[in-house]
Amino acid sequence: MFIPGWIISILTFPGVITHELGHKLFCDIFKVKVHEVSYFRFGNPAGYVMHDMPAKFHQTFFIDVGPFIVNTILAITMFSIAILFKPFEFVQPLFVWLGFSMAMNSFPSSHDAKVLWNESKKHLGQGDLTAIIGFPFSIVIWISNLLSVIWFDLFYGLGLYALVSSLL
Repeated sequence: MFIPGWIISILTFPGVITHELGHKLFCDIFKVKVHEVSYFRFGNPAGYVMHDMPAKFHQTFFIDVGPFIVNTILAITMFSIAILFKPFEFVQPLFVWLGFSMAMNSFPSSHDAKVLWNESKKHLGQGDLTAIIGFPFSIVIWISNLLSVIWFDLFYGLGLYALVSSLL
């Protein structure tokens, strides 16, 4: 079933916001100057963070994968709250929706993958061997973005929910 991306963005807007917060958080942690932030807007992309190019590879890496880290942690937290508050059925759907909106917006964009790939090449060429980890991460990001047309991001959310359910 095809649903336009802008409708998905509206339905999952909390996840879009936390996705951009993930980029911004790691910019702040590594003191990378941020020029402009849009946490949510009606358009493509639904949000963005414009920042200076980090000097070190690890900064680029964490700024690019920051949304995956932040949104995955938040999705697990929301699913945990939903399961723990099961006796209070009126709040459970809210936390399930928040969890899925965050899980579905966990994966960085194809643009992030391209930046990570190019910065990996650059830093590897400068002798930073840690930059080699950027290549497989870039590939996983590109694949996840390609698979989003068959609802990979939703399946990721379902997998997180199943994991949390089995642990709680």
